[in-house]
Amino acid sequence: MNEFALESLKFDESGLIPVVVQHAQTKEVLTVAFMNLESLKKTIETNQTWFFSRSRQELWNKGATSGNTQHVIAIRADCDEDSLVVEVLPKGPACHTGEVSCFHKEIITPVQAVGSFGILANLVQVIQNREQSMPEGAYTTYLFEKGVDKIGKKIGEEATEVVIAAKNRDAEELQWEAADLLYHLLVLLQEQKVDLYDVLEVLQKRHESKS
Repeated sequence: MNEFALESLKFDESGLIPVVVQHAQTKEVLTVAFMNLESLKKTIETNQTWFFSRSRQELWNKGATSGNTQHVIAIRADCDEDSLVVEVLPKGPACHTGEVSCFHKEIITPVQAVGSFGILANLVQVIQNREQSMPEGAYTTYLFEKGVDKIGKKIGEEATEVVIAAKNRDAEELQWEAADLLYHLLVLLQEQKVDLYDVLEVLQKRHESKS
């Protein structure tokens, strides 16, 4: 975002603009805060989030005291240029309570599962926890105990079943088999200590090189 674009933003009568802070990888909304032009410029200059405290009437750098900093990846303005989305890679929780996100109090609890990419982040965390605690009787524990050969074999089996389901034009079966394949792939990545987001970065770089 250039200097001209910054000056064209529509700050309110107090010189502030609302900012939605979003996790750059999981896309989870972490918090909502306010910036003025000075804090926005400092955010761009330092690649760390700076906000304006309405209660203290001063700038503050997220994580300066707690260590829970936010490395800025991208900043976008909305169509009216009167609000911002700041994508970050957080180092620690965003909320002062210790929660990952400030938005952790549910008003309406989901009554059914809704597919989203967020489940991948949740699964990665569960698989990491399984490897650390190795709970007895858990299937993921069994896979880690058997090692890369067993995990690799399962990936091969699930990939074959995905192809069979596709050849049979069985959409429901394809969903189940694709889910199994993704799960076993995540286990393999953890066993090899390869970060899922590094894999996604490879896809991103390939996409950008062809755009």
